Amino acid sequence: MYPGSWDDVARIYLSGILTGNATFEDRVPDRETWERAHRKDCRLVARMGDKIVGWAALAKVSARTVYSGVAEVSIYVDPDHQGRGIGDRLMESLVTESENRGIWTLQASIFPENTASIKLHQKHGFRAIGTRENIGKMGGRWRDVVLLERRSRLTGTGTE
Repeated sequence: MYPGSWDDVARIYLSGILTGNATFEDRVPDRETWERAHRKDCRLVARMGDKIVGWAALAKVSARTVYSGVAEVSIYVDPDHQGRGIGDRLMESLVTESENRGIWTLQASIFPENTASIKLHQKHGFRAIGTRENIGKMGGRWRDVVLLERRSRLTGTGTE
């Protein structure tokens, strides 16, 4: 992902926001805010020709040193290109890149209604830890999220 990718990243992010089942965000942040919230490494885009059709990135879960190898996954695919394996390839690359960067735990909080995302994460070694009930209020109603995590097999913390 390069700075010039932002317009497409934001467009795809907005499409996820509009589903109501991708994020608690209600609008796309400006680029600088998004940049501060995400790690500088492990930012990927998927292209079909010269068009960006998906993206993946990691956010730190804490500024504490002991959590330096723990990151939150974001992965979004353009709705016009879903069901074509783009998310699968992005996730595979993100897992590889994260392990190369010393990340030992990837985590994701996914709305239970987003079954495609849960299946994608599970396919790549994430396991459900539990459900955080009524963790956030969105559109006037309480929402749950399923908390998933994946432990790296390369760092010696894996749960094989």
